[in-house]
Amino acid sequence: MKPETIVVVAGGHPLGGTAPLLPAGAMVIAADGGVDRALTLGLHVDLAIGDFDSVSTAGLAAAEAAGARVERHPAAKDATDLELALDAAIALRPARIVVVGSGGGRLDHLLGSVLLLADERYAAAEIDAYLGDAYVSVVRGSRTLAGTPRDLLTLLPVHGAAEGVTTEGLEYPLRNETLPAGTSRGVSNVFSASEARITVDRGCLLAVRPAPENEESL
Repeated sequence: MKPETIVVVAGGHPLGGTAPLLPAGAMVIAADGGVDRALTLGLHVDLAIGDFDSVSTAGLAAAEAAGARVERHPAAKDATDLELALDAAIALRPARIVVVGSGGGRLDHLLGSVLLLADERYAAAEIDAYLGDAYVSVVRGSRTLAGTPRDLLTLLPVHGAAEGVTTEGLEYPLRNETLPAGTSRGVSNVFSASEARITVDRGCLLAVRPAPENEESL
């Protein structure tokens, strides 16, 4: 039976801020140092995957002793540990993948991870991510996102233009518009209701809710 939701826990910058709200009973795949993060969050790791150059010896041993399957990869590889974890997750055909990772640390790692979320290989699943205190949702077709009036929401086209973008429940609506790659048009929109519906006819958007302390307008 295919899982409804898989939680993918990445490594990186130490966990801080508010603990994410994760679905109870979901399968957990931890990417390298994500094993330590998963254990800190009180999660049972089902699969630990990566080259294991950043996980603690004690953390990996604890996860394995608790029943985790360990899949080792060489350090010289063509994919990040997060990509390996996402590949393993999507192979199980879940309806949703929730990623838990860092919102800090190396900028190249952060950008690579955020862009990876919107890769077409994972389009069959609904993708959301907690990156530090920020929350990112991948929007293909349409998504309804819960929020609070006055919360910030930024819409960023990725991997090309997003066409036919229409929004409801945002203070600055978009109506069948095209957001070209690299535009700042979708930055710092605001929830005007408790839900926002975003529709994209073609392409992909990242819907980003920044950490509260970083909500100053640009």
